[in-house]
This record gives sequence, structure tokens and C-alpha cells, in this order.
Amino acid sequence: MSFLSPIDSRVTQSQQAAKFPIMALLTKGAKAPQRRQSRQSSLSLFLQSLPSAYLFNASLFRAPLFSASLLTALLFSFSANANTFAQVLDNELQPKSESEVMTLKPVVYQIFTRLYGNKNPTNKPWGTIADNGVGKFNDIDDVALNSIKGLGVTHVWYTGVPHHALIGDYSEIGVSADDPDVVKGRAGSPYAVKDYYNVNPDLAVNPVNRLAEFEALIARTHQHGLKVIIDIVPNHVARHYQSVSKPQGVRDFGEDDDTSLEYAKNNNFYYVVDNSVKGTKGQAHAFEMPSLPAELKPLGGEAHPLSDGKFDEFPAKWTGNGSRLAKPDANDWYETVKINYGVRPDGTYDFPRLPAKFATFTEAQHYAFWQQHLAELPSSWIKFNQIAQYWLAKGVDGFRYDMAEMVPVEFWSYLNSQIKHTNPDAFILAEVYNPKLYRDYIQLGKMDYLYDKVDLYDTLKAVMAGKTSTANIAADQAKVHDIESHMLHFLENHDEQRIGNAVFLASLQTNKPTNSSLETQAVNPHYALPAMVVSATIGTSPTLVYFGQEVGEAAIDNPGFGHASRTSIFDYVGVPAHQRWMNNGKFDGGQSTALETSLRAYYQKLLNLSTGQTAPALLGQYYSLDAANRNKNDATQSHITESNSAQSMSTQNSSANETGYDDSTFAFARFEVISSTSKQTQKLIVVSNFSQTESKALQLKLPKELIHQWQLKDGVYPLKDLLEDHETSQLQLEQGKGKIALTLAPLSSAILSLIVVADERKSGSASK
Repeated sequence: MSFLSPIDSRVTQSQQAAKFPIMALLTKGAKAPQRRQSRQSSLSLFLQSLPSAYLFNASLFRAPLFSASLLTALLFSFSANANTFAQVLDNELQPKSESEVMTLKPVVYQIFTRLYGNKNPTNKPWGTIADNGVGKFNDIDDVALNSIKGLGVTHVWYTGVPHHALIGDYSEIGVSADDPDVVKGRAGSPYAVKDYYNVNPDLAVNPVNRLAEFEALIARTHQHGLKVIIDIVPNHVARHYQSVSKPQGVRDFGEDDDTSLEYAKNNNFYYVVDNSVKGTKGQAHAFEMPSLPAELKPLGGEAHPLSDGKFDEFPAKWTGNGSRLAKPDANDWYETVKINYGVRPDGTYDFPRLPAKFATFTEAQHYAFWQQHLAELPSSWIKFNQIAQYWLAKGVDGFRYDMAEMVPVEFWSYLNSQIKHTNPDAFILAEVYNPKLYRDYIQLGKMDYLYDKVDLYDTLKAVMAGKTSTANIAADQAKVHDIESHMLHFLENHDEQRIGNAVFLASLQTNKPTNSSLETQAVNPHYALPAMVVSATIGTSPTLVYFGQEVGEAAIDNPGFGHASRTSIFDYVGVPAHQRWMNNGKFDGGQSTALETSLRAYYQKLLNLSTGQTAPALLGQYYSLDAANRNKNDATQSHITESNSAQSMSTQNSSANETGYDDSTFAFARFEVISSTSKQTQKLIVVSNFSQTESKALQLKLPKELIHQWQLKDGVYPLKDLLEDHETSQLQLEQGKGKIALTLAPLSSAILSLIVVADERKSGSASK
């Protein structure tokens, strides 16, 4: 979701259905041994060297969290100058060829383009471009892209590129002014697009040449072996959509609408018109501004010639989230209007239905189906295909679709098959939050990837907050076992609270949606590293990282329309932790704290591993080790609801069995499939300790079934930790069962590698 209001009122599925009955109908029936003393001594010296300012917010998290969490990152910050170490890693990772990128597990780096290159640290609330600055396409230069590439990234998602409504005077280049009454913030929401055939003029050094500057960024990105993704927002457009750049023959949204009707198949919008008889003209209603609370007043209450509490729109259009009111609510997406895809107001369809058997058909077969029905397609379908084809021709490699579940699945079958017909390798990512719809939008809608938000993200967040058992991670992965490669994993994006903000976990711990006093407090983001390890390595699906996440950006400023805890998508702001890493365009961490640099180095090693380039087992199969290592009582009572007390969680943790495994530990295996032609195969055991304060002495069990799949004989097999360089462990096999002894410090993880050579499988030995 594009989180179009800063009010903490993310619209729930039921709320959306209540305001927009079509939405429900659209989808109806769809379907380690202890670390060496020298290392501990180095940790002590390192901690002593840190300024006391790093020990922030100790009231929320006990002091052991800080020191323990640094254990996991210490390996990357031992040198006197950890920044130099990170630079060396960047320089050693040479750009991969285009063919190599496509064979790796994707790592998507989301850049909020307006903010990424901004070097201005002022951050004045409601500040203008002159006050707070703005990033440009040209700021994402070769140095920046080399830094991004060094993280292990394969795809860059440039967020906020299409020209959206904003407060700025670009009349000299023929762009109409936007009314502040229907613009959220001063910089505007990137999800209120007003011209799909050009880019945000704020992002260009020369607004006249803004499209050419973006095309140059596309080419520059490709030169670094990276793919380019941009947003398409299919559900809604800006209240004042007006393309000044559309190609010849393309018509604007709404340009040919019959505004006397609430609905017509080829109308692009729905209108607030009382049609007493279907297809007849009726009473039309003018748009009225919602009654806004003081904190949401346009421009923070600042005077503006166009800000008069009115917006001229007659008849009023349905609002983006589906409100049919001429005067929407303050929590509605009032700056946008809903697109009509041929779904009648009663929820019935006015387009050809896709046969259920097409769930097993290829994109080519979907394309052929729609070619036979082109004359029957609503106008909005054709318009969005024109938009997608326009950007593909510009060199864009894929799209991220905002709120895709609010658009019928048949449209996605049509659009995505058209895109794949043009570029079979196009990367297609969609925002869908209803697990019941996952398979339909993947199989029928031909989406490549969906957000794994409602299950894995929410569970990992609850585990970090001590509100649920790690057993639920395994349960979530089991739910999507047949589509796991399609479920993109993330811990941050532009909609979510920053990990480094105190409210990220506190909102769960206090069972309150937000706490403004905590939103301006930072915490040590290393507590999320075990979750990041699990998220990046548990499946073959892509990993998404939001810029600034890798250096622990806390988003503690109140920028104006946006709120602290999330980096604002509505305001002109700087992103402090990222700016310190950016170091005035050097992208070398020259201004970063030791904590920020150590965090980024950890992300860098993890993400490069996650692609599978040096750890091919991460492109193979998954096997959960959770049930085999959990008490029987734990296995049957592992689901801890948010109503359970912290004492209950503590009791379960203390009841760990002989393996030392409990509700704060999680383990699984990843491995390459053995075939008759395999000479050697890699096996990985990934294990994480989510506890912020307790070390875990583990005796991990590997069941007979897994050992049988690996075709291993009894014996001793050495293991190598690819992530944190734990003391060398070994796998002991006896009577077909495996055991690994390992001690993990608080917030520590291990990725243990076993490489087996074919003839060694017979003899019961292995090589590292």
C-alpha cells in the first residue's frame, strides 16, 4: 500500500470492503563453540572506543542488547578504519554481466529517488526545495551505483519517478500548477501520478530535459549490470491528471468519459452521479474537500493562492480507495481518483472472464487469449498497456504495482502477458496483502512476485518483539511452499516503520498502533539482523532492501505532512544515516558512525551470499529443522498470540529441550539437488538466535530424512561458517542421524556450509 495518509490508519481489508464493495466482489471466488578470548577482548576495546552517544535508548532495550548485537557485526569492523574495509569490499565486487544478473536470486534495492541524492541536512518541517533540498537523477552517478552494486544488488527500484502532483511552479515548461488542497505534503505523494508519460521535474537538473536525464540514469544503471524497476499505480491517478507529454494518438484518462453517468464501460473514472435507472442520466454532485484536522492542513496552514479549501471537480469522481462520496473522509485517499476497469458499481464484470484452466497456462497463451478479445476490453486496460509499453521502450526492465489487489485479476493477465510478450525477462512485482488471493494473482494474473508481508514480515516483526514463537516462521513458509519463489521478502520499504525507530517494536509490545513520544527516538538496529538473515536466505524468492536500511536510518524527524518513524514520502527531507554514508557524493561512509558502518558491512556480506553466486545452495531446496529441534510441548503449543504475556514467552523459552532450541532460535537447511551428474553439491544449515540478551548452546539435530536426501554416510563432516566466521563446527553422523554443536551469542546467526564431493559421499567424508 502506498500509505497515502500520514494518519496511522492503514485501511484494513474489511474497511476497504465497507467503503468500496466492489473490492470484495472483484476478488469473490478467486482464489558455536565460545568465541576466542582475543575476539572478546577486541569487542571490549571496540566498545570502549565508542562515544557514549551510541548507547541511546537504554530504557527500551537493556544494555546487553547493544554489546551483544555488535558481536554479529564486529567481524566487519575490527580494523581501525571500518569504512575503508567496506570500501574495499565494494571495489572487489566487479559488475556482473547482464546474463549473470538474471541467473542470480534477485536483490532489489528500493531508492526513493527524490531523497536518495539529497545532501542537504536541514530538515525543516514543511520545508521547501530551497530549504531542505532534493535529490536529482544525476546524483545517482557511477560512484553511487558502484556502492549499490557492492551490496549484492541486482535490481534498483526507482520509486517516485512518474510525474506526480506536487507544490512547485513549473509553468515555464508547460506544466499546470497543482492545488495544495488535493496534494499531500509539499513534495506530494508519488502515488498520485498526474502524467504517466514524463517524470517528476523536481528530479531533473534541467526540468525541460527531465526525461532525457532519466533515460541517462537508466543507461548508467544498466552499465553497472543492474536492472531498472519503476512504479505503475493501476488503481488510481492524481485528482488532476493531465499529461503534457503523451505520445501522439494517446488520450488522457477521462478525456473521453461520459460524465453524466456513474459508470460506463469505457469511462476511465467513476462519477458521483445518482443514476436511478441503469444507463440514464441523473443528479451529479460536485467534489467537496474533506474536513481535515489541523495537522493535515495543506502546507501546514501556510497561505497559498490556490489553497482555499476548495477544488473544482464536477461531477465529483470516486476517490482512490473507493469512496463514493462527493466529500470523502480525511482518511480517504482524497488526492486520487479511482480507475474504472469495467467493474460495474454492483460488482459485476463488464469484460471477458478468464477461464480457470489458465492458471496453468503460460504468458504466451494468456497473450493469445486477450488478442482474441481486444475489441471487448475497457478503455483503461488499453491505456495502462500503452503506459507500460512506453516505459519498456525507454529501457525500463520491470514494474512494481501499487495496491494490485484492488484491480481485477483478468486485467493483470492481459497487461502482464503483453509486457512479457515485449520483454520475457521483465521483472513484475505486486503489492497484494490478502493471502487468499496470492495464487490467483500469481497463476492467473501472471505476477512474478508478491509481497510476503501478511505472513513472513509480520511474523518476523512479532518474533523480534518477543510476541510470538519462531515456530511460526516455519509455519509461514509451509503456507507458501508451492509459490515460495514468488514471495518477495523484506523488513523495510517506504510504507513500513524503520527498524532503527523505537516505535517499530514498541507498537507491538504495547499493543498500540503508535506512540509519538517513541517515534523520535532511535534504537540500535542490529537487533533485526537475525530476522534479516532468515528473510534473505529462507527461500529462492527475491530480497528487498530499502535505502538507508543497511546503515540503520531511524527516521526520527517530523518532516511536516509525514510522521517520524517512516521516511516521509510526502516532504522534502534528508535521510541522515544515508547522508552520512553518502559523504557528499563519495559513497564511502566517510561520515558514518562505527555502528552504521558495521551494519552495512554485515548487510553487504549477507546480501552477496543471498544471490547464490557463491552459495548456490540458496538457489536450491529448503528443509525446515524447526520441528526436529523443538520440544513436543513446544511443537504443539508454539503459536503464541499477542494476548499472551511476556511471562508466558519467557516460560516457553526456559523449557528448551536437550538441543537448546527454543522460541528465540530458528534453523533450516538449504541445499542443491543431487543428480546422477552432480560431482559436488553444497549443503547449508542456517541458524539464528533472536534473543537480545541470551547466548544459545545448541545441539542441532538433522533428521534421517534429510541425511538420506543428502546421501551422506556416517562420519564427521567439517563445516564452515560463511557469515560470521564462527569457530569451525562439524556435522556428526551416526546411524543416519546428524548433530551439530554450536554456540550462538545474542542476535547472532551462522550459515554453515558443507560441500560434498560425489566419491566422498560414499566414504563418509567431505571437503569444505
